[in-house]
Amino acid sequence: MNKDELKKTVATLLADDKGILAADASTPTMTKRFEKEAIDSTEETRRQFRQLLVTTPDLEKYIGGIILFDETIRQRLDNGKTFSEHVASRGILPGIKVDEGTELFKRSENEKVTKGLAGLAERLGQYVGMGAKFTKWRAVITIGKGIPTQECIQANADILAEYARESQEKGLVPIVEPEVLMDGTHTIKRCEEVTIETLQAVFKSLGTQGVDLEGMILKANMVLPGKESGQSVSPQQVAELTIRALRSSVPTQVPAIVFLSGGQEAKLATERLNEICKAADVPWELGFSFERALEGPAMEIWQAKAENTDVAQAALLHRAKMNSLARKGEYKKELENE
Repeated sequence: MNKDELKKTVATLLADDKGILAADASTPTMTKRFEKEAIDSTEETRRQFRQLLVTTPDLEKYIGGIILFDETIRQRLDNGKTFSEHVASRGILPGIKVDEGTELFKRSENEKVTKGLAGLAERLGQYVGMGAKFTKWRAVITIGKGIPTQECIQANADILAEYARESQEKGLVPIVEPEVLMDGTHTIKRCEEVTIETLQAVFKSLGTQGVDLEGMILKANMVLPGKESGQSVSPQQVAELTIRALRSSVPTQVPAIVFLSGGQEAKLATERLNEICKAADVPWELGFSFERALEGPAMEIWQAKAENTDVAQAALLHRAKMNSLARKGEYKKELENE
């Protein structure tokens, strides 16, 4: 493990108020997204959409890294370059999602753990050969009646830590993503409690595994009420409770925290990010690693029609710019009309 190289990668990913584009949705998830837009989900249509994303003009102004999916990192653009080669040629770091989705947690029928540790070292070696500079692994924590259990939180924390250690051993910066899901009827206060419990468990496990905290990035959920709770909260409340949760659980050695959008409406995610990033005196770089809140508007416009590519790319670039401004606390709703 070259600690200096890991630190350098982290710094490059988040330099100049840039963010990380998560273009790593699994095939079933992409199929679900495409079906919503009446787009056929095939290997080719998925390639075309992700080609649209990575070839967006000026994207490198606002995006420092792109997380790819296994299918995508093995594909080529129309120009013959691999996705990794093309992304790197633009000064954007290519990354790769390395988990293999979730399975039911054996001790609780309503909870999940993430799989993919089997054969991980070998796959990481392959991804290094394909040009990847960083990785991502997502765990999901569900809030509901009697859940999450401490056992499920701990199981996911231990898996995340083992992944992070193996990733660093291959010279890849791990993005550690323990997502407390928005699904449910829980209050924002309950989300704060579970977020703190989850993050504390994750960092304890990372310490046990000897993970270099300065050579990783935390990808965190914002503290939000459940989608079915009916609770209305302001962006300022979200920022206050999110920062409070992070202060309670994230060591100061961690260089950066990027937020996931988790199904929030695109503009609302940006508005909340703006308030969080305005928080004074935090020891970490704060940023964004959005999927739907960056790509969603572009997908709606594209509709798998080549003639819509330019307008779809403009929509992606606009969202990337808005979120880059939010990193500086300079986002304003009026800018959406520019």
